[in-house]
Amino acid sequence: MLLFLVVIGGKVFELQYVKGDKYKKLAVETTVKNDTIFANKGNVYAADGNLLATSISNYTIRMDVIAVDDDVFERNLKGLTEELAKMLGKTPSYYVKKLRNAKEARNRYLLIARNLGYNDYMKMKSFPIFNLGVYRGGFIAEQKTVREHPIGKIAERTIGYNDHRGGAGIEGAFSEYMKGKNGWRLKQKIAKGQWKPINDVNEQEPEDGKDVITTIDVNIQDITHHALLKQMERYDADHGCAVVMETATGEIKAISNLGRTSSGRYYEKRNYAVWESHEPGSTFKLASLMAGLEDEVIDTATIVDTEKGKIFINNRKVEDSHKEGYGKISLARVFEVSSNVGIVKAIQKHYDKNPKKFLKRIKQFGLDKQTGVKIVGEGKPFIPSPDSERWSPITLEWMAWGYGVSLTPLQTLMFYNAVANNGELVKPRFVKELKIGGKTVKKFKKEVLKKRIASKNTIDKVVKVMENAVKKGTAKEIYSPNFSMAGKTGTAKKWIPRRKNKEGKYEGGYYSNQKYVASFAGFFPVKNPKYSCIVVIHEPDAIKGYYGAKVAAPVFKEIAHKIYTSKPSSVQMVTDSVVSKSIDKDYKNYYSVLSKYKTIMPKVLGMSGMDAISLLENMGLKVKFSGMGKVTEQSIPRGEKVKKGATVYLKLS
Repeated sequence: MLLFLVVIGGKVFELQYVKGDKYKKLAVETTVKNDTIFANKGNVYAADGNLLATSISNYTIRMDVIAVDDDVFERNLKGLTEELAKMLGKTPSYYVKKLRNAKEARNRYLLIARNLGYNDYMKMKSFPIFNLGVYRGGFIAEQKTVREHPIGKIAERTIGYNDHRGGAGIEGAFSEYMKGKNGWRLKQKIAKGQWKPINDVNEQEPEDGKDVITTIDVNIQDITHHALLKQMERYDADHGCAVVMETATGEIKAISNLGRTSSGRYYEKRNYAVWESHEPGSTFKLASLMAGLEDEVIDTATIVDTEKGKIFINNRKVEDSHKEGYGKISLARVFEVSSNVGIVKAIQKHYDKNPKKFLKRIKQFGLDKQTGVKIVGEGKPFIPSPDSERWSPITLEWMAWGYGVSLTPLQTLMFYNAVANNGELVKPRFVKELKIGGKTVKKFKKEVLKKRIASKNTIDKVVKVMENAVKKGTAKEIYSPNFSMAGKTGTAKKWIPRRKNKEGKYEGGYYSNQKYVASFAGFFPVKNPKYSCIVVIHEPDAIKGYYGAKVAAPVFKEIAHKIYTSKPSSVQMVTDSVVSKSIDKDYKNYYSVLSKYKTIMPKVLGMSGMDAISLLENMGLKVKFSGMGKVTEQSIPRGEKVKKGATVYLKLS
């Protein structure tokens, strides 16, 4: 017994003093923990305050059927299944069978419902049996946070996400601002495996993420989305995009990217406007024309012989869509009718021996650089160089009409916007500011990349020919006398890259005669432009139509027209001149009465209540009234002297 006591004493000493610190630490680790308090992720808002993306709690409900006593289960089964049937849509008998089978199988993790909102979760928590809690009612709720887009799929790719899929769009670009900083709180383990807070306050308070205020205008976004969708469906196109930019600031007011699924429906598959670099076709002719004008080697009045609409350069054919050709026409007309032969001959004549001079101008316009938007995945422009292996004897001529170069729609739009903006090259902007609790913590200001990409003389000339392209050129079908537009159509054959097919054989490496890219870029109104816009549609059904004038330009027109009608004060001239003689007469009568009766009560009988109240309050009187319509009674008679602050009672019809 003595030996036994000695052994026990030695062990107690070892536990208490030799290994005491180790076991104390272990006891704390198993009974006390730092519980993370997750910060709220910032919201994404439109420029007008509409909510574009927010975090909400999402609940999955399960049931530990074994935790419920048999008598409680039998007494309340009917009530529980009836409530479940009301909420979830299936019959009570379905849930009776499901719960009884789970009871027999001793299921401790039975799935009841997924993706419940907070209100439904709280309601289900009060159902019979479930209202007994976790240990007596077997109610298990698993919470997770999900991002919701209140306006649905519109602009989904631009709003973006930052989760297991990666970081895309605005959410991906600004995740460092939006995620916030998690807090923590000490909790202690108690009976039945539960944890309770040790202190009344958090050890570290969470810091919520910043809200992102975008430049998107929900009204313009809705207009753009549906205008593009309608045309995509009409022409069975593969994918396309449309972007609207505010000319002076570079703010992106709308951006829609639609791709077709295997079932023929359209949704925001990729951000084509930012990501997809492709040959622009005839919209690049604006850069070619401006290069010649800047170098003063051509003028819009310069005559070019387009012959019969077809020429050969190093055995490669250049032809116009108008098969008979246009004959001898001015360069302004070459641009308006989009003559490939005309623009190629003009550029070839003046730059064939010095292509670097032409490329210097292209770079001057900013077309060799990315826009620099924060959204991940922006495509890189490709402008060939005479020093590279890819340069050939026809590269310069093919560049002149938009082949052999590659730009994203947003890069092309930035260039067109600079023309609309009197030559000032402005960086596209998707975000205006960051806020916390309604207070601005960071603003993103307008960023000017170049004060002027071309001379005023050049800008004025190309604006005029772009306006004429809509009035009497390739885009004349969208011309409207009610509102002015300027722009350029584009139609390009699609390059099919060389690659292996399923059989392991190489195919491709040519321009398709069945697949096209239709585009239109421009701005409106012509005088003091408010917005610039680009529309690009890939692979429309060639049988239905594939020209930019027919496929893309109508989308531009619909966007411009609906913005004109929904935002007239911001895009059209507004004057203070009186447009109605009757209104002018009432206006003058009102002020003649007011000036006459400064301290004498006027007759307001027969006047509308709104006018009478306004008149009397402007005299310094207090007005109380009953009813609505015209004045039938006034408490102070006409002609009586009144003091400022006196109360007048009016009865309206």
